[in-house]
Amino acid sequence: MRFTRTVGRIAAVALLFTGLVSFGPATPVATGDRQPRIDKELFGTTPEGVRVDRYTLTNGRGMRVRIITYGGIIQSIEVPDRHGRTANVALGFNNLTDYLENNSPYFGCITGRYANRIANGRFTLDGVTYQLAQNNGQNHLHGGNVGFDKVHWAATEIRERDVVGLALRRVSPAGEENYPGALDTTVTYRLTRDNTIRIDYRATTDAPTIVNLTNHTYFNLAGEGSGDINDHRLMLNASRYTPVDETLIPTGDLDRVAGTPMDFRRATAIGERIRNNFEQLVIGRGYDHNYVLDRRDPTFRELELAGRVFEPTSGRVLTVRTTEPGIQFYSGNFLDGTLVGTSGRMYRQGDGFALETQHFPDSPNQPNFPTTVLRPGQVYQTTTTYGFGTA
Repeated sequence: MRFTRTVGRIAAVALLFTGLVSFGPATPVATGDRQPRIDKELFGTTPEGVRVDRYTLTNGRGMRVRIITYGGIIQSIEVPDRHGRTANVALGFNNLTDYLENNSPYFGCITGRYANRIANGRFTLDGVTYQLAQNNGQNHLHGGNVGFDKVHWAATEIRERDVVGLALRRVSPAGEENYPGALDTTVTYRLTRDNTIRIDYRATTDAPTIVNLTNHTYFNLAGEGSGDINDHRLMLNASRYTPVDETLIPTGDLDRVAGTPMDFRRATAIGERIRNNFEQLVIGRGYDHNYVLDRRDPTFRELELAGRVFEPTSGRVLTVRTTEPGIQFYSGNFLDGTLVGTSGRMYRQGDGFALETQHFPDSPNQPNFPTTVLRPGQVYQTTTTYGFGTA
């Protein structure tokens, strides 16, 4: 019986590797069965004297998530592998100073007001042109010089049946980073019993503005600090993507992935084609592209499959579902060995990947993209889940 089970598992993994079948549902691994809990501790104090707390969410089934109130950052995600051994699969730092001083590449943070890039840091809304910070070459990136990743969030603990969570709220005043309108934002993290992190984003405004929120966690399912992610097998539910120019701004086209190294509709190792001399990979120094999800619901209200990742050594599987129209796949191209993470090991190029659910980059300047305009009386509301299991 043991031999039969082993052969069956090897055969299933082999099919995942060949890409002949899609990933099936991942199996959550339970290591004990205790009640969910949430704990709070001091993580540090900013130079301005602001206390930064760290909340630890534990679901009682082998998963633990740590979140700090600075930047709403997911500092670590501990999940079991196929043998029940737990490891942190999120890149980050083990102290506040490194987040404050190391010019962190957005590890684990809430990203906004506008996640991703805006061309030349400029957009026009209702006939008024707004000039934002040009903090990524000539372009605006992730909310500017002091985006949502670099501010303090007020936290409220959540205790529900079989769920613990943290609601983070902040009002961004009108004119902050030169965005119009005061934006009242709440981002809620929940950890469920089936080893899923659910993130709900909600925002309202008192004047017309633009908004695009996401989370920027870098994952390595083999374990943070364990090496590169080239052997991770990625599937993205997307038949099109938004190609970019030499400054990583979308051209406005929606190109098909078929027949190109951008095609992840079947599970493919991230490193298999990353060195291909394909123009888009040359421009991005790897993958740094928004994928247009093949959604059944055009209203962006229903959670639908965006992608899955399988790491063969640990057997860990990450499944992403979202209400958003797009997902930015970033292969950690600009990690350069200058940052040391929670494991005490340096982060080099390709040591982590991000799957950022979102509206498309530069949407305020691309009339054919889904709108990111929010007006008074409207509610910006999106949901993304990151589910962990094994295969």
